[in-house]
Order: sequence, then C-alpha cells, then structure tokens
Amino acid sequence: MSDYHIAANKLRTTPILTVETESPTVKTFTFKDKECSRAKPGQFLMLWIPGVDEIPLSILSTQEDGRVSVAVKEVGEATQALHSMKAAEIIGIRGPFGNSFTEKHGRILMVGGGTGIAPLLFLAKKVASKTRKLVFVIGAKTRKELLFIDKIEALCSKSSVIATTEDGSYGIRCLATMPLEKMLDEEKFDMVYTCGPEHMLQKVFDLAEKHRIPLEASLERLMRCAIGLCGSCIIGRYRVCRDGPVFTANQLREVKGEFGIAKRDFNGRKIPLE
Repeated sequence: MSDYHIAANKLRTTPILTVETESPTVKTFTFKDKECSRAKPGQFLMLWIPGVDEIPLSILSTQEDGRVSVAVKEVGEATQALHSMKAAEIIGIRGPFGNSFTEKHGRILMVGGGTGIAPLLFLAKKVASKTRKLVFVIGAKTRKELLFIDKIEALCSKSSVIATTEDGSYGIRCLATMPLEKMLDEEKFDMVYTCGPEHMLQKVFDLAEKHRIPLEASLERLMRCAIGLCGSCIIGRYRVCRDGPVFTANQLREVKGEFGIAKRDFNGRKIPLE
C-alpha cells in the first residue's frame, strides 16, 4: 500500500462545522479534513459516527482551507444518528478513496438523481468554465427532494438545466431519463456523466450506447473497508471501492449481468437491486 493510501486510510477525528438542511431527508455536513480536501470529483470518504457505524459518502465539495462537505440522506440507523448530530460534535473520517471522473471540456451532459447529484455538482464546478456547453438533467420524486438546483442553475444557466419530478411539482413530470432520448437525437455530446439510482444509470448507459457517446457512471455498493479487502462491493471482476466508484462504458459492458440487476448483501450473496 502506498504512503498516499496509508494516509487516506488512517482514521482522523474532527468536529462538525456546520449542518444545513437541503430537503426533508437530506442534510449537508461540513468539516475540516486535510486529506479529503485534496479529493477529486467522484471520490468518496468513510464517515464514522461514534458508537454507531461507518458509512461511505460521495464528496460534495472541497475548499482550499481544508473544508469538506457531504450530502447525507437519512435511510437507516447510521444516517439517522448522523442527522441528529449538531455542529461541534465529533465524527471520524477516512479517505479520500476510489477513482474520479475524467474531466472533459467539450459538450458535456450530466444526469443525476437524488443524492447522486452531489458528486456531479462537484465535477460541474471544476469543468463549467472550460466546457463549450454543459447541460444538466436532474431528477427527484418531488420539488422538495430536488437537490442543489439553484447552485446548478448558477453554474449552467437556467436554459441548460432540465429538472424532472415524479409528481410534477417542479419542471417536467417524468423520470430524469425521459427527456434524454429526444435530446440525444437532436444534440451531439462529447461525454455523459451520471450518478444516482442504478436503474437510472442503466437507462442512461443504454442511451449513450445507442448514440455512441462516451459515458462515465458512479456506482453505489455496500462498502465496509473502502480499500478493496472485504469484497462486499464486488461487481463482476471489479471492486467498486478500488476500481470505481466511477466506471466507463467499456467496464460496464463487462458487468452487464449485474449492472442494474444485482448487488451483494452483508453476507456476500447476490440479491436483486431494489
């Protein structure tokens, strides 16, 4: 293991600086961590809630002064415990782990759903000023769950942001993948980046394949160790924590039997994706 990976894997404790409510189920936590402040878009960290558990989280943003932010959805015991924490309370951090998105600067399409919008926003901040065009399609169940839309519109311009909600409370009433078919028929893109629910990723992948557009997708799996030892995050021949979480279209073609279909449970057994 390299010195970089040893430093990244060492647990550091740090106080929470701020907690911001983004939606009824999502909060953004900001803290200082020197190692993770060097992270690139697409990488993740492991956040330890003392006495409860350790969870993997995509990195939302970093600052030169060492500040790091993560967006956390309340989905279980660990995230519920984290949501109850306040500024000045202590958390543990390991990371950054995994690979990152490849930065392209031509005509870029980003497709995000739920908290999958977080790493894409991180990437958009890096590439927005360098791209010929940046279009962002974001989706959620309701307007209240549509994350960071104001920040995305500030980066991309309002006309380049397509928002979808399942209940029609904002933007177009449909899934995030619905506007893509027409868009890709009419416009040429140099790269598609996507992150969100895996069924959504699979549809974006299929459309990118149809239109022969390069794609990178960030996958989510059960991650315990984050350094490739435990095997809980395996998909095909890949370990998501070490070989991903960002995968190219070429890699996703290799794991078509599992991508969008199955994942591993806590016992290592394959189970259907929800």
